Amino acid sequence: MICHYFLFLSASLIKQWIRTICKFHRQITCQFKMAAGDYSGRPPSLHFSCPGPLGNGQPSNSGYSMATSNGGPTGATGGVQGPARRPNPQSGPGGGESAGVAAGTQPTVQNSIQQASAQSAAARGASGATAASVPGTHSSLSSAPPAADVLVYREPVYNWQATKSTVKERFVLAVGSAVFDAMFNGGMATTSTEIDLPDVEPAAFLALLKFLYSDEVQIGPETVMTTLYTAKKYAVPALEAHCVEFLKKNLRADNAFMLLTQARLFDEPQLASLCLENIDKNTGDALAAEGFTDIDLDTLVAVLERDTLGVREVRLFVAVVRWAEAEAHRQQLQPTPENKRRVLAKALALIRFPLMTIEEFAAGPAQSSILTDSEVVSLFLHFTVNPKPRVEFIDRPRCCLRGKECSITRFGQVESRWGYSGTSDRIRFSVNRRIFVVGFGLYGSIHGPTDYQVNIQIIHTDSNTVLGQNDTGFSCDGSSNTFRVMFKEPVEILPNVNYTACATLKGPDSHYGTKGMRKVTHESSSTGTKTCFTFCYAAGNNNGTSVEDGQIPEVIFYT
Repeated sequence: MICHYFLFLSASLIKQWIRTICKFHRQITCQFKMAAGDYSGRPPSLHFSCPGPLGNGQPSNSGYSMATSNGGPTGATGGVQGPARRPNPQSGPGGGESAGVAAGTQPTVQNSIQQASAQSAAARGASGATAASVPGTHSSLSSAPPAADVLVYREPVYNWQATKSTVKERFVLAVGSAVFDAMFNGGMATTSTEIDLPDVEPAAFLALLKFLYSDEVQIGPETVMTTLYTAKKYAVPALEAHCVEFLKKNLRADNAFMLLTQARLFDEPQLASLCLENIDKNTGDALAAEGFTDIDLDTLVAVLERDTLGVREVRLFVAVVRWAEAEAHRQQLQPTPENKRRVLAKALALIRFPLMTIEEFAAGPAQSSILTDSEVVSLFLHFTVNPKPRVEFIDRPRCCLRGKECSITRFGQVESRWGYSGTSDRIRFSVNRRIFVVGFGLYGSIHGPTDYQVNIQIIHTDSNTVLGQNDTGFSCDGSSNTFRVMFKEPVEILPNVNYTACATLKGPDSHYGTKGMRKVTHESSSTGTKTCFTFCYAAGNNNGTSVEDGQIPEVIFYT
């Protein structure tokens, strides 16, 4: 009999909680709609009213007590009607008592629990049961202790709301958000009946509410950023993940810079990495997009530092100047060359002017007045004389490639004295798979430390088309080692196609290689992939270089 009674009471309490939550949700929605419809020229600000003081509920991350009782039937007066109860078999007449709270207020879920206990206690007091005859004791069936005042303790768990990803697990705002939980139930919970959300867009907050109460994901191109911000602000990682996934699926070259800025702002490293990869693959299109000029200086620096951008340096310079003009306007400065240099700050040193041809440099950067006179002179000297003066700009090529740099050596031994008279050393080669050649290793002087001037090329043998070249130089230390000479951009090499590697050196006699190999295979240590080079004699005047001996001992490439 007792067990049946308490089961009935628990079901009644659950129904009362559900009715209370529904009223609470309707009130939030109503206030939200009112706030969303009136801006009055001010920044978006949301507020919603809560029933009574918000700090009167026990924190959901702490223990709480819940009293139950076998009180008599409830009345119908005042406030919100409480759940109906079975008559107490031991209660006398007059055991009825009104349920609810005073007019003009509505109970929270916690108040509903407390209200049920109070009503049951009042019913027992009015029934004339044995409570009055035994001071200091509770009235109950038999003499067993009542179910009321049982303390239920739960060990605190940090941000346990983040583990609730479905609506069955999220029943109210406090369950779905650790921030709302602290706001409503924490030790410093607000006691105001109205809460302002001054920096949240109405559409984004509505998306948050819909997700928390119904698992409905409502995001689009216009709202995804504000929704992501709101999800992060109120610690709802499940909605945050939906926003990030939406951005990944809609990432394109024309929005990559804009999304990169947002990914850095919201600390989303995976999204930022995807944006950078997209910029590497589509650098020209990404730089041409309107969103490029809107990025901040730190994002610009992060991009310019990359070795994997797929664009000629002169085009990168033109884009950076366009950004500097926009940044000068944002800082309310005239877009003069001096102010452009000022806003570029550390980004200017990341432009790799030595990778330009002398013609590209002379037609663009040299006449921009952004560089100082001494910088222009040193760069012109770098392009035209040997030994080359030191410049303040990076001369490392941008490979446009990922992965590890590889190289092969085609000679087994090094000998002395290889002379130069203006004729190119040339060797023909082919490969078994697609690669990108980024440079050659060349032998240096046998007479000690020396500077060489050199032109390197890769030619499509059948069409005699020059696919890549660089007029540059290198310094050697007199040893028999090879010295790196790099192309300005990677040269794509297709499988089973004949190419000719050329190097025209100006300088003293050098070392040279002997015991050459017709086939050289490179095997990747990480993937086991094999790249096989086949070398052949290049017909014509090749300064004596052949498969067996000569110059161009090393090919540097990426797979």
